[in-house]
Order: sequence, then structure tokens, then C-alpha cells
Amino acid sequence: MDELVLSSTDRGVLTLTFNRPDRLNAWTVPMGRRYFDLLEEAAKDPAVRAIVVTGAGRGFCAGADFGTLDRIRDGSHDEELDPRPNTFPTTVGKPIVAAVNGACAGLGMVHALVCDVVLTADEAKWTTAFARRGLIAEYGLAWVLPRLMGQQRAMDVLLSARVFSGREAYEMGLVNRSVPGESLLAEAQEYARELAEHSSPASMAVIKRQVWHDWEVTLAESAASAFTEMVASFGRPDFAEGVASFLERRPPQFPAL
Repeated sequence: MDELVLSSTDRGVLTLTFNRPDRLNAWTVPMGRRYFDLLEEAAKDPAVRAIVVTGAGRGFCAGADFGTLDRIRDGSHDEELDPRPNTFPTTVGKPIVAAVNGACAGLGMVHALVCDVVLTADEAKWTTAFARRGLIAEYGLAWVLPRLMGQQRAMDVLLSARVFSGREAYEMGLVNRSVPGESLLAEAQEYARELAEHSSPASMAVIKRQVWHDWEVTLAESAASAFTEMVASFGRPDFAEGVASFLERRPPQFPAL
């Protein structure tokens, strides 16, 4: 099962690669379980400060594996599901950068968009797919998409389930950056390395929790919570180091999370 998701670490950046290239990295329960296990390990590993997620071969993740869907259709699917939800990456206290290198469909699109920052290859093919399979907007995508790209654009890509390019995904505001495919992984890793080397792990963990959680609260509640978090940050060594490194004009040496 280890080979279903490849793992490598360099200079504080963990790169996870979905590894079913012959199936465009279509999602299976074992692959998902391995991915989430690796995220849990990364959350506890002080050597890991940022995470990049990508796919082997021509796809990022082409959605749920059709073998699984066919077994669900005929009622023979009895595989034990992972209790962790598909939104699990949003709860990991380290920044996750998706590098969408190719086919990104259905459940694969969900897993790209529950990352914190998304880079895509210009030529990557994106589609929600659900409406053309008799399905619905799964795993919170009806909540995420309007917040990223606006309601009408979200309606377009959900109702039509049309295929659109990585470049169009960027133009619609769905992703942070669209780049030529040959430079995608290097750019995603370099971005993650910048986070690992220059941003406080404690700050990033709190900010990630604030952003994913605060969509659900009022402005007043968000401001009150932020004040509490700000006061707490004053007592952390990260704050002292952040100020000192700026004044001394040197790179920060933040402690591990």
C-alpha cells in the first residue's frame, strides 16, 4: 500500500505523489487511507513544515476509481471506508500546496481544492464530472466552489460538468497560479520551500485554522477570536524570533511546530 502514495522530503517540504498513473491516479479507499496516514505523520513530524501534493504521470486524480463506482452501482461494494472525511486535509496544521499536473475530476477536484494553495498546469483538464454521472456536488464542493469562484461560475462548472483547462481555472479564480506543466512541480515545491524557510510554523497553523473555520462565523466573532489568538502569539518564541530576525536583517530561525 505504501507505493500508492510516494513520499519524499527535502528542506522542510514533504512531497506526496498519488501513484496509480495507469489509472490517472483514480481514488481508491487504500490510496486515500495511505494519503491521510502520511498527512497525519507529517502533522507530527517537526522536520516537515509544508506539504506538496501532486500526481504521477498524466493525471492529478481522475476522481473515484470506476471499479469502485461500479461496485457501488450494483450493490457489491463492501470495502471498509476510512473514518476520516475527504475534508481531512483542512484539519492538518501545516500548509498543503496542490500541484495539479493533469486530469483533475470529481473527487480529485475535491482533493485539490481542500488544499490551502493550488497551482495547476496550464494544460491540466479539470471537471466536476458529477452531473454527467448522475451524482451531486460531493464532499462539500457545493460549499467550497462558490466561495472560491462565485456562485454563477460554480453553478456553471457543477451543472454542465464541462471540461476546462488549468488556465481557465486560474482565470475563473479557482486556483492561485497556472504555469506550464514542465515547471509546475518545481514552482510548487519552491513556493512550499518559501513557506518552510520564512514563515512561522505556529503562525501558519493558526492562520490555516482561522481561514477554514472563520467562513462559518460572523465578522465580530472572527475579530474576537483573532484578538485572543494575537495575544497568545505575543507569548510564543516565534514572535520574538520574527521581530529579531527582521531587525537583524537575517533569515528567521523559527522553532518547529
